[in-house]
Amino acid sequence: MISHTEENYLKALYNLASDTGEVAVSELSKQLGIKKPTVTSMMNTLAKKNMVFYESYKPIRLTEEGKKEARIIIRKHRLTEMFLVEKMGFGWENVHEIAEQVEHINSPEFFEKMDDLLGHPRIDPHGSPIPGVNGEMINVKNQKLSDSKVGEEVILSAVVNTSAEFLTFLNQYEIKLGIYIKIVSVEPFDRSMTLSYGDRPSQVLSHTVCERLLVEK
Repeated sequence: MISHTEENYLKALYNLASDTGEVAVSELSKQLGIKKPTVTSMMNTLAKKNMVFYESYKPIRLTEEGKKEARIIIRKHRLTEMFLVEKMGFGWENVHEIAEQVEHINSPEFFEKMDDLLGHPRIDPHGSPIPGVNGEMINVKNQKLSDSKVGEEVILSAVVNTSAEFLTFLNQYEIKLGIYIKIVSVEPFDRSMTLSYGDRPSQVLSHTVCERLLVEK
């Protein structure tokens, strides 16, 4: 058994891991808003539980067991978000904080029932993949909308930033998963994009926003 606090550390490590799979103590400390000595103490605890590889003054790496545990926590979080949206009518901007609490429930049967009721979804309301029951993660190939070319037609498949503020912003512009988007033009100076989608034939979005939208052709 691992504690709720330990689960939060594992999830943060998994989300922060780069291509090398390594996370600096200072990076984890900043992400969680916790002092470095406290993070170091927790890493020693998780190392004893075979969840991380940790040595003083070296980056942290999750063990295979740690990765599996982190993915299971993420699975519970994303299933909960999907359930809140699909079965309870919550907006995609209002589910994260609730899922942060529910993900710590230690009942596989509870989440399997949730999965059954949802019809075994592969992605959450924000387009992120939902890991399998044993922590297996599917690969999703998306690209940033900002990397699309003029004249291309794409489908919005995920959002990178899932903060309530950003999702509320997208709601105001009638942007949601599954919409078809045509790139009308790209401004050379600031790389803002003019897009056509839905009932909006000419909508300008900043480069910052377009970087946070993931699409597929």
